[in-house]
Amino acid sequence: MFDIRPVGYVIGLLLTCLGGFMLLPLGMDLMEANGHWPIFLESAVITLLSGGLMALACSNGVGEGLTLRQTFLLTTGVWLTLPIFGALPFMLGPPHASWTDAYFEAISGLTTTGSTVFSGLDDLPKGILLWRSILQWTGGIGIIVVAMVFLPELRVGGMQVFRSEAFDTLGKILPRAGEIASRISVCYVTLTFACYLSYLAVGMDSFEAINHALTTLSTGGFSTYDASFGRFQGPAEYVASVFMILASLPFVRYVQILAGTARPFYRDTQIRAFLLVISALVLVLTIYRIIVNGDHFEHGLREGLFNVTSIITGTGYASVDYQLWGPMPGVLFFFIGLVGGCAGSTCCSIKIFRYQILFSAIRAQIRRLHSPSGIFIPRFDGRPVTEDVLSSVMAFFSLFVVSVGVLSVLLGMTGLDFVTSVSGAATALANIGPGLGSEIGPAGNFANLNPMAKWLLAIAMLVGRLELLVVYALLTVSFWRS
Repeated sequence: MFDIRPVGYVIGLLLTCLGGFMLLPLGMDLMEANGHWPIFLESAVITLLSGGLMALACSNGVGEGLTLRQTFLLTTGVWLTLPIFGALPFMLGPPHASWTDAYFEAISGLTTTGSTVFSGLDDLPKGILLWRSILQWTGGIGIIVVAMVFLPELRVGGMQVFRSEAFDTLGKILPRAGEIASRISVCYVTLTFACYLSYLAVGMDSFEAINHALTTLSTGGFSTYDASFGRFQGPAEYVASVFMILASLPFVRYVQILAGTARPFYRDTQIRAFLLVISALVLVLTIYRIIVNGDHFEHGLREGLFNVTSIITGTGYASVDYQLWGPMPGVLFFFIGLVGGCAGSTCCSIKIFRYQILFSAIRAQIRRLHSPSGIFIPRFDGRPVTEDVLSSVMAFFSLFVVSVGVLSVLLGMTGLDFVTSVSGAATALANIGPGLGSEIGPAGNFANLNPMAKWLLAIAMLVGRLELLVVYALLTVSFWRS
């Protein structure tokens, strides 16, 4: 019989942590003396009691580890449950959101998608703004742990190539998760603090700096202003670009650097490919801006670097409405959002390693056509790609394309136009943030979408964040019979 208690125990513990984080915006509103602190007190009490009681009720079922089915359910259950409680402050206080909008904002935050349904951010209480940033920051570190510990063990989307990357987790998922999380947390907090100091150095005030540091390192993209990063033209864009890139690299490499081993960082083919792609895209866009838009070099380079980095990493900040640059940049930004960063980072989307494996497989197949008697094996990072990894990657690509198509049709059935439907589906499944068009583009938000469209997109954010296959596996009868 399936035992749900270990799953409930972990979710309960995470809820208590979430309730504890609510004390930070509570303290902010107390310092501001704006009268909104009871919102977070009430939300924290509800969350702490719910999480504590759940953990207590399930504590007698905790063993040494999780079974495969329990792990699948846990990874999905966490991202379904936490937004329910994370949405409480949005409903109880300003902006007094509906349940649909509050849950959309919370799951967008925790999955680090960055799509927002809130307008008038400039006038919201600081506690609410800080809470949005905290949701993304906690979601970011949670995503790293899931990517490093759970997904490789679940053989999801080719992630099993990282099973022996730096930690041996097989068979002891929960005990090893704590050790891995503690090491990653040191790197994550250190980079966040460095980002905070850098933002201060380029002119942000302390509140702006801490919020944007939290959402930069999580590659989340929530801002404290409706204008997003358009409020901070100049050096801040360079700082953001650097830290968005750092957050998109495998965090295991930072752990290895702290352990005194920097060589794997420089030899990582994922990192080299990712940086090469960004460099090429920035170069192309800078030349385009100079020739077609008549921009000068530094301005074109800065805006190109910032917006390319923001979209390809799935952060979703926008400093300008790049749709006004012309049709080519609009198409370019749509497709680069489907690239993503490195595995084991806070980044989202398809991720660069899957493209490397795909191109390696295509190259091997082309060589077989030229030399039918030859033996050509796809390779990744110098190692042969096994058949199960290759099939997993191909299944991921296929499922991603099908999911975008189906979701686009469903969004169209709710009344959305073609561009909004397709770009909304892609941005939700890839956890990017802004879509295309006048409504959900970089100069707009998701506030005016109908409730059904918002729920479809919220579900898509969850599915995309957990690499599609985890969630879809739970919907099959055979999985529960196994």
